[in-house]
Amino acid sequence: MKTAFLRGGAMLLALALSACATGGGNGSGGGDVEVARFHLGGPSIAKTQIAIEPFDRADVNRPDYPAVAATIARELTRLGWTVVDTTGQSEQIALIDVEQGSREAIATLSAARIGRGVAATVPAGTSADITATLLEVAIRRRSDATVFWEGRAVTEARTGSAAAATPAAVERLASALFRDFPGESGRTIRVR
Repeated sequence: MKTAFLRGGAMLLALALSACATGGGNGSGGGDVEVARFHLGGPSIAKTQIAIEPFDRADVNRPDYPAVAATIARELTRLGWTVVDTTGQSEQIALIDVEQGSREAIATLSAARIGRGVAATVPAGTSADITATLLEVAIRRRSDATVFWEGRAVTEARTGSAAAATPAAVERLASALFRDFPGESGRTIRVR
């Protein structure tokens, strides 16, 4: 089930990123946000205590990590979770990652990490003056390590613009990613 879930997500994310790569950016204000979400369905998601951690533990030392984690914490709190500082206190963990780079680099990185293990190829355009930002969030249970909700959001903005700065980009991406939570599983949407 998980393999089919991830493969389907891989194909949908590839389509989303190819759309983003062929025309998403609209200048300095940032482009639309492409969002893909995947969940196990079933009964509503229990919103209890949740801790936020980076996918890669070394990212906790990145200068922008506290701001990124705070943005995700605000969204999760808005949705009804109680965010706690230490993972030992929560049954749920929100794993997060943010990557920025050229359109091509982000498309390649995204394709390699879909479902954190399933690969796909993503066609990409080229543009030296566009910065792409990718936000990934996976919510999993600590007890059995099941990822029961996962989402990715990608946007583009003119390199050097305020919209391309990590804090601004993450705010836009998180807002789009958690809009209408949990969202339709396996469907890619474009959020303006």
